[in-house]
Amino acid sequence: MEISNTCPFKRDKKFQGKVLGLSVYEGVVEDRRIRREIIEHPGAAAILAIDDKKGIVMVNQYRFPHGSVLEIPAGTLERGEDPIECARRELQEETGYAAKSIKPLLSFYPSIGYNTEIIHCFVATGLTPTKNNLDEDEILSVETYTLGDILSMIYNGKIKDSKTICSVLAYNSTGALHIN
Repeated sequence: MEISNTCPFKRDKKFQGKVLGLSVYEGVVEDRRIRREIIEHPGAAAILAIDDKKGIVMVNQYRFPHGSVLEIPAGTLERGEDPIECARRELQEETGYAAKSIKPLLSFYPSIGYNTEIIHCFVATGLTPTKNNLDEDEILSVETYTLGDILSMIYNGKIKDSKTICSVLAYNSTGALHIN
C-alpha cells in the first residue's frame, strides 16, 4: 500500500527490497512539523479455511526469526492483485485446497504508525483437495484444528500471530454470517 498522493508529506525513499520499502516522510499537519519513518508494504490476504467437518486448516510455518509459527494461510498481494484472488491463490499454494466460497471477514492494519500494510482476511468454505505449490523458501506443514482448540491456543499464548488471532476471534463472534 502506497501513501496517498494527496498526503501533505515529502517522501525520501531510503530502501526498496523485494517485498517492502522504507521511506522517510516529512510534512506539516496542524502547524506541527511531522517526520515519520514508514515501512511500505503492498498488503496481504489471509484465509480462515473451514473444512466440511468444521475443522480450521492451519499451517505450521517456519518464520525467521521466530521459528515455527502456527497460523492461518496468508500471503503478500502481488502488484495490482485483488485481495480475494490473493486469498484464493495462497490457500491453494500453501495448503493444497481450493475453495468453493471465499467471503470477506475483516481487514486490519497490523502495525499502524510505522507500516502501511493492511491485511484482508477471508473465510473459505467448500474445500476440495488440489496440489500445493510452495514458494522455494516456504517450510510448512498443514494441520487442522477445531475452533475450540484454536481459541484455547490463542488464550494460552501458543498462537501469537496477529492475522490468525484477529480472524479467529472475528469469526468466533460472527461466524454464522460467513458460512455459505
